[in-house]
Amino acid sequence: MADNFVVSARKYRPVTFDTVVGQSHITTTLKNAVRSKHLAQAFLFCGPRGVGKTTTARILAKTINCTNLGEDVEPCGQCESCVAFQNNASFNIHELDAASNNSVDDIRNLIDQVRYPPQTGKYKIYIIDEVHMLSPAAFNAFLKTLEEPPSYAIFILATTEKHKILPTILSRCQIFDFNRIQVADMADHLASIAQKEGITSDRESLELIAQKADGGLRDALSMFDLNVTFSTNNTLNYKEVVENLHILDYDYYFKITDYLLKTNLSQTFLVYDEILKKGFDGHLFMVGLLEHFRNLLVSKDPQTVQLLEVSELAKNMYLDQAAQSPISFLLSALSIGSHCELNYKTSKNQRLHIEICLMKLAHLGNVLTEIASVEQPTEKIETPPQKQAQEPAPSTTTVSVMPLAPAMGKLKTTINLSAAPSVSSQNQKTEFVAVSEPENLQFIHNKTFTLDDLTKTWNDFKIDREHSGGTMTEQVVLNKAIKLNGTTIEVALDNQFQETILGDMKPSLLGFLRQRLQNSNITIEATVIMTEQKINLYSPQAKFSAMIEKNPVLLNLQQMLGLEVDF
Repeated sequence: MADNFVVSARKYRPVTFDTVVGQSHITTTLKNAVRSKHLAQAFLFCGPRGVGKTTTARILAKTINCTNLGEDVEPCGQCESCVAFQNNASFNIHELDAASNNSVDDIRNLIDQVRYPPQTGKYKIYIIDEVHMLSPAAFNAFLKTLEEPPSYAIFILATTEKHKILPTILSRCQIFDFNRIQVADMADHLASIAQKEGITSDRESLELIAQKADGGLRDALSMFDLNVTFSTNNTLNYKEVVENLHILDYDYYFKITDYLLKTNLSQTFLVYDEILKKGFDGHLFMVGLLEHFRNLLVSKDPQTVQLLEVSELAKNMYLDQAAQSPISFLLSALSIGSHCELNYKTSKNQRLHIEICLMKLAHLGNVLTEIASVEQPTEKIETPPQKQAQEPAPSTTTVSVMPLAPAMGKLKTTINLSAAPSVSSQNQKTEFVAVSEPENLQFIHNKTFTLDDLTKTWNDFKIDREHSGGTMTEQVVLNKAIKLNGTTIEVALDNQFQETILGDMKPSLLGFLRQRLQNSNITIEATVIMTEQKINLYSPQAKFSAMIEKNPVLLNLQQMLGLEVDF
């Protein structure tokens, strides 16, 4: 009969300090403490799940009571204490799961056990796992014993959430922070296990499992066993691991980035459609695309390439594509993609939301090229100096530039041109002066327009203003009824604040209307009509006073009859 299968996380659990993966800064400190006999009364091991907290606690407990320690300060595994621990028969090492034993009574039972010294060995070690699950009352009951335990008692606490532990407990412990295990260290450990089990594997598939584990070795070993079961002939290859773990292959991101750089929107949409048909979520795709852009940006600098946690093959691919990707494109793509990812959950049509983002990214290169061409400085041409008796004063020519297309404002350009060719280019300058009030457009024939024409043009300006980031108050003002008196537009407003808002928009609004309607005589007049405030009459006296104002005879009637107002 075949032996029962044991998962790799248990079968290859470290039994010595040297076999603990990726926590050398902690194991070295603990070995030195055991060697110098400077053991603290309480230890606190904290860090993410699956990084070796409980395993290190058990190794430390076994090492402390080992009677045959060598120079390497590792448990021998052959003495009476080590054998008893391996057979779960040790009377000196006690483990408590605080997740299920978190009451005051459980801690009181623990305190009662602490009172009795060990029958064999020097120390009694208490390992409390998930200590943050203890109730506040249990923490308070544990405080005194933790602060002043007997000389033979040592407490080792382990937790994944250090912030939930009381500060009074933290101050009594020697704290060790476990790190997430690096991808390279995890892949090396998986490779050694694969070799022991006779499993054929490539480096790329093991690194993919390590990346998916997100720093937890226990998760990596579980996925390793899953893929070994899924594989055929005990062979792990990259494509099968990608399929089994349902991971979006990074080849898709390289394809999409190539298409985006080439402004090939149709192929980008087809690749995204293929990703959706394979069952991947759009949000997962966008998160992965942002990670891909980040890796490309990191690959642009030789000093930051080491931040890539990928295989050597993938690293070379990143370096090749990073050389073709401008930094301006990557930074803008990260900004656009982050905004899309942030609003993905609230979008009603999530596929369209992603596709709009891809449209922006596909045309991003053209936009950056146009901006660069506009911002490119003009070439300065200097004429050779000539000898003159006296330099004439430079003449000034003022040129007013008005855009033909409808715009929200305009610029006036002032150019100082020197009359003499000997004047250096320093005397030539171009000023851009913002004009607060729109100048009248001089049309040869001012066209006539109707109220319908004005209303349509007015609504066009309102829509443009809304799309350009206008405020809600501006929309309220632009929704007011307008009248046309010749070429004068009359607007009735409710208060002075609305009049101020209209005054701020007036230059842009006039320029827009005059250009669209081809009439330079258009003006705007605003009238504030204060609405009467309705006075609520609550008391009988107030109601009677209001009646007297309308009919004074009622007062004479009251006095004649001697009537009183009921308060």
